[in-house]
Amino acid sequence: MSIMSKHLFTLLITLHPTIELGQTPAGERRVFPVSGGHFTGDRLKGTVSPMIGSDLLLARPDGTFQQDVRLLLVCDDDARILMTYRGVRRATPSVDARLRRGEHVDASEYYLRTTPYFETAATDYTWLNGIVAVAKGGRCPQGVEYEVFEIL
Repeated sequence: MSIMSKHLFTLLITLHPTIELGQTPAGERRVFPVSGGHFTGDRLKGTVSPMIGSDLLLARPDGTFQQDVRLLLVCDDDARILMTYRGVRRATPSVDARLRRGEHVDASEYYLRTTPYFETAATDYTWLNGIVAVAKGGRCPQGVEYEVFEIL
């Protein structure tokens, strides 16, 4: 059996400067506040609210990074969709260092995958409440870009 998917949208998230919390009981914690962005797909498009959103990135002892993200998507028809996801980023130490310095690193040089979930009361988008999605992403000069797919 194979898993099939359908492209849902491309998402670009722009970020404010990183807030370094340092070594916490959970691990090394960084907060990436969201400053905006946009998303475009065949079934929905719009902007990322600059008012609600952050990535609570945790550096784990095994060298991988665990994401915990909340965003508010605002569709072109003014519908609002809460998007939450967890994910994992892993790379070699040298690629991690380049990413931390803000250098451009091609997404093929590391692994960044997430599992988005959606919550909305907007009638035209309630179908999002009942799907499973996955995303493949990478850092870009403006922030982070993802290709988000609905699992069929």
